[in-house]
Amino acid sequence: MDASTTRLTAETVWNLESLSVAPKFRWLESAKPIRSLIYEGLPYRGRMAEVFAWYANPVTIGDVSKSPANGFPAVVLIHGGGGSAFAEWVNLWAKRGYAAIAMDLGGQQPADLKYDSTNGELICDGSHNVENRTPLKTGGPAQNAEDKFDSVDLDPEHHWPRHAVANAILAHSLIRSFPEVDAERTAVTGISWGGYTTCIAASVDTRFKAAAPVYGCGFLYEGESVQRPEIDKLAPESRAKWIALYDPSRHLPRCRVPILFVNGTHDIHYPLDSYARTVALPAGPVCVRIEPDMLHSHEHGWAPDEIGNFFDTYCRPGAVGLAKLGVPVINPESITVTYQSAEPLKKAALHYTTKVGPREQRDWQQSAATITADSITALPLPTDANTWFITATDERGAMISTAPVIV
Repeated sequence: MDASTTRLTAETVWNLESLSVAPKFRWLESAKPIRSLIYEGLPYRGRMAEVFAWYANPVTIGDVSKSPANGFPAVVLIHGGGGSAFAEWVNLWAKRGYAAIAMDLGGQQPADLKYDSTNGELICDGSHNVENRTPLKTGGPAQNAEDKFDSVDLDPEHHWPRHAVANAILAHSLIRSFPEVDAERTAVTGISWGGYTTCIAASVDTRFKAAAPVYGCGFLYEGESVQRPEIDKLAPESRAKWIALYDPSRHLPRCRVPILFVNGTHDIHYPLDSYARTVALPAGPVCVRIEPDMLHSHEHGWAPDEIGNFFDTYCRPGAVGLAKLGVPVINPESITVTYQSAEPLKKAALHYTTKVGPREQRDWQQSAATITADSITALPLPTDANTWFITATDERGAMISTAPVIV
């Protein structure tokens, strides 16, 4: 590891004191249900980079019934690779009762939005698609392999991961400054590369009350991660530097923000081997939701209602949270796991695979588990099972799981 790596740490790459100050911003559109704005990011190529974002809250979309006396809870939404700021994602959270901000992390601006003239609803017509985006004249680095990985030996102002995390934290500082927001009830969620960014942002920014990385995890330099080849192409010193600065595994051990990890059994981008190691790292409360056969996309990533349930627990006093599962205990004739749940459980299951080979190609099996007043009991694992976890679903349909176990 070279000398520049030893000088750069999370505290120097991301100075929380300066990032905690609301950035300068200007409204591009401040009258429609979903507003657009530009805020100031980090220095880049001799000037301050600008960041585009969508913003909405229940009042802007016309739902005045969800106006709490102390301000709205708020959420920061971080898109993944190939994505941009998603207006429909902001809209979903505003309908849930949150103020929401979603920024573009590739130096671009999506097309203007359209609304249905009969009911005023947002028309989701792909304004965020690549062909509909316009590069900002003063935008930051692009979200490509060169800027994500190959730039690591350049000055830190060229590092995409540094900008991505900083821009998420700055969006947090900005939304906290809005008078309609309760600054002490905020959360962050991101999908894929946004989940990666969420892992680091929640480790750096202690002001968040909850976080939910979807798919994203650490240990990208090991196992079957599709990011590994890009990391392995780096020279040994550069590879070590990237891992030390920008792999989430180096930051999550100091994360005390309650965190919900969401993933599927077959994810090729963030495979379960890396995921199992990642969920064991945070110093704060951890919940896990592994969904059998969960697909990888932005739409599938923001779909789980459990993310909202989890955030409500920390951002809405009195909300009914998710079930909490203990550590599974393997007995000769069964597997048992204790649980706590304010909402009655309606079903539970043991999920396992006996297959080998690439994780995205392995078949999984499941068997029903028995629920008692305080524990779940499943049949013993087949002797050739190599990966497994237990899920529990409550009467609302909210599912939670144990962390995946790799044998």
